[in-house]
Amino acid sequence: MNMDIAAVNALPYEDFVNIFGNVVEKCPIITAAVWSRRPFVNFTALEAAISEFIDELPESGKEGILRCHPDLAGRDLHGGTLTRESREEQAGAGMDALNSVEASNMARLNEEYKERFGFPFVICARMTDKANILRQLSERCRNERAVERARGIEEVKKICRLRLQALVVSEASNKL
Repeated sequence: MNMDIAAVNALPYEDFVNIFGNVVEKCPIITAAVWSRRPFVNFTALEAAISEFIDELPESGKEGILRCHPDLAGRDLHGGTLTRESREEQAGAGMDALNSVEASNMARLNEEYKERFGFPFVICARMTDKANILRQLSERCRNERAVERARGIEEVKKICRLRLQALVVSEASNKL
């Protein structure tokens, strides 16, 4: 789907939430709230509205957003319960094709990370590969909670941008 911003602005509330409800993983409340900020002058304004909404949340709300994300190469991937977007993103990074050593390391590090921080590790899988994901997960386990929460939210915003780009024609695309 590649709507222009005028089509986005014309969407009734229910359609807007149905179409954009998973640009932030399993958080349709964000797009429900952002709908009232229409009209958006362009793609950048839509993206900024979502980003600003996230930034305005208390730390507990930001952690809630992070908790909505599945473990990378975790039970949701293997059980077939990932959202379509997450499944495609994880597969693109090779998370569905880990060898037994990689899978074991991923499971151990995911558990260590969640135990330390209280939310799952979030990284924009579409912008990396399995080797870097494993390295980042290992390194980020050593961060302080506030640093890691902020890092996770920045990754959420990257994921959101890419998901929005799949749905909305950006002004750069219009000029091509």
